[in-house]
Amino acid sequence: MASRGEPPTERTRVRRLPERGAYDRPTIDAILDEALICHLGWVTDEGTPRVIPTIHARVGDTLYVHGSAASSTLRALRDGREVCLTATILDGLVLARSTFHSSMNYRSVMVYGRPRVVADRDEQLLASRAIADHVLPGRGDEARPPTDRELAQTLILALAISEASAKIRTGPPKDDGADLDLPVWAGVIPLRTVAGEPEPSPDLPPGLAPPRFSRPV
Repeated sequence: MASRGEPPTERTRVRRLPERGAYDRPTIDAILDEALICHLGWVTDEGTPRVIPTIHARVGDTLYVHGSAASSTLRALRDGREVCLTATILDGLVLARSTFHSSMNYRSVMVYGRPRVVADRDEQLLASRAIADHVLPGRGDEARPPTDRELAQTLILALAISEASAKIRTGPPKDDGADLDLPVWAGVIPLRTVAGEPEPSPDLPPGLAPPRFSRPV
């Protein structure tokens, strides 16, 4: 894969195997929209690195993440300190004839920035709906929106997608020529996320059909 676009900053430049880097927004947005979770990293006041998995959603040029207003993790970010958000989609296991060249096919995005607290009620509702639809497209039309009390118990952070890059690996293994005659199977085992059979809540009234899981795989 050829590098697409130019990195917005030096720290987003892909240096290890730069041909896998992509900096164009359509590529970055598509990965963020498909990845079900992200990981949010920052450095605490004590100088300790911390990374948490969380749900995200993209609306235009903004990424939203949310959690409990009582969460020490998210409360620590209210001051706008810098974070690094990453999202990864695993597409396959790349099995080479050697362990050195074995790898994985993946699509990933890294975003740097300083998040802001979402205080406007309309934006809070927009972000809450976007996160619900990110988990399951169309869910925002089915489920009850949050009440004012629930919004008060929720902390939503917004991160601008202005400093970001993608890194992607595709294709078969790249074995050394000397290994090609080894009696070892080589190739790719594709992986994808598939929805299982819906498991209704024990207190669900009869006659309600489950939603259709239509996320791209």
